Amino acid sequence: MPHHILIVDDDDITRESLASVFSNRGYVCTQASNGEEALEFIRGNEFDVVISDIEMPNLDGLELLEKASQIQSSISFIFITAFASVETAIEALRKGAFDYLLKPLNFEDVVIKVQKLLQHKTLVVENQALRQEVNAQYDFNNIIGQSKAIRNVFDTIKKVSDSDSNVLITGNSGTGKELVAKAIHYNSPRSKGRFMAVNCGAITETLFESELFGHKRGSFTGAVMDKEGLFKVAQRGTLFLDEISEMPFTAQSKLLRAIESKEILPVGDTTTIKVDVRILAATNTSLMKMVQMKKFREDLYYRLNVIEIHLPSLRERREDIPLLVRHFVEKYNRQMNKKITRIDPELMDLLKQREWKGEVRELENYIERVMIFSDGTCLKILTGDDVPQQPIKKISNLKSAVEDFERCFIMNQLEKNKYHRGQTAKALGIGEATLYRKMSQYGIDDQD
Repeated sequence: MPHHILIVDDDDITRESLASVFSNRGYVCTQASNGEEALEFIRGNEFDVVISDIEMPNLDGLELLEKASQIQSSISFIFITAFASVETAIEALRKGAFDYLLKPLNFEDVVIKVQKLLQHKTLVVENQALRQEVNAQYDFNNIIGQSKAIRNVFDTIKKVSDSDSNVLITGNSGTGKELVAKAIHYNSPRSKGRFMAVNCGAITETLFESELFGHKRGSFTGAVMDKEGLFKVAQRGTLFLDEISEMPFTAQSKLLRAIESKEILPVGDTTTIKVDVRILAATNTSLMKMVQMKKFREDLYYRLNVIEIHLPSLRERREDIPLLVRHFVEKYNRQMNKKITRIDPELMDLLKQREWKGEVRELENYIERVMIFSDGTCLKILTGDDVPQQPIKKISNLKSAVEDFERCFIMNQLEKNKYHRGQTAKALGIGEATLYRKMSQYGIDDQD
């Protein structure tokens, strides 16, 4: 399939000359005379490269880049400008542009830049695919826990992975529904096919049909080339529909028809396409309640909910929190090049007591923040305004409040004196024997 280039310039001669150069080399070119027109094309099509002028009225090149990146995160820009400004070039690169060229253009230079960009994108895609293959076997192991509740989830995943039935994954936001979907896919006979995930809440109603089923060139304004939908891309693989409850009611009947007939009809086409795709869906709301409220089709609900996997919240499996914490510590040790090997018992107690409204995702974010501010080998409760959202210990009486303050004060003095007990005792104004006794009382040792 030839590469598709979008050329954006309010100068007709420059725009048409570039289109002629690339068309003669076998590229498919679309022209836009301003940023707003280009944005409309980007909403309805996928482009390999955007060659855009920076200085344009209404919507300039940098604004176009920002808005386009929100629609297609993988979109790539090469900018052209008549202003030999280092600041403009740096700003373009900072915002994610691949490269820039100055007018007057040397067309051969532009072709070389585009070829280098396409080679770069090909390598990135190949590396991503390779990492996916290498890491696929670990996806199941990334679901951490030994509680009865999570073991039931493991057992169900193992059973449904070998089947081809549709699965509905339910649970609060942050419990790991996409991780379960990937575990099912990578442990199934479809693991050699693609795993395609789509957030149903992130697609506008007007584009839903095109996103799922694709469209034909000319089927609507801005559709300047054929587009394959997610069903076609996921052929012989798995399509994961996250936040299925957010799917527009008008699109639900078309999804139901595709699931039942195993056929799709791209927008603007008259010929159906056979598809072989397994459907996994996820929701953090009760679809049955939505069915009762006439906001979700009952027939689609039963098509999706052949098998349901419910992910327990952290409050239902608090015994898994230490395992999760150690897993995240190891993860961020690697990423941050730290060497934290132990976790303060008091911190672990607080983590187990805390209500994690954001579930596992919130716990991971918290561990990441604490590790940023941690030094040494032990992960501890940190104090100070620079450490956000620390869990608050429940203080039941004056004695426990005093003990809590005393423990923190002793630990701070130990750290300041590099754990030299004699110097620490002197700084505290107590004898070494008293310091030893209090360290034993509060579970503080030389390695904390």
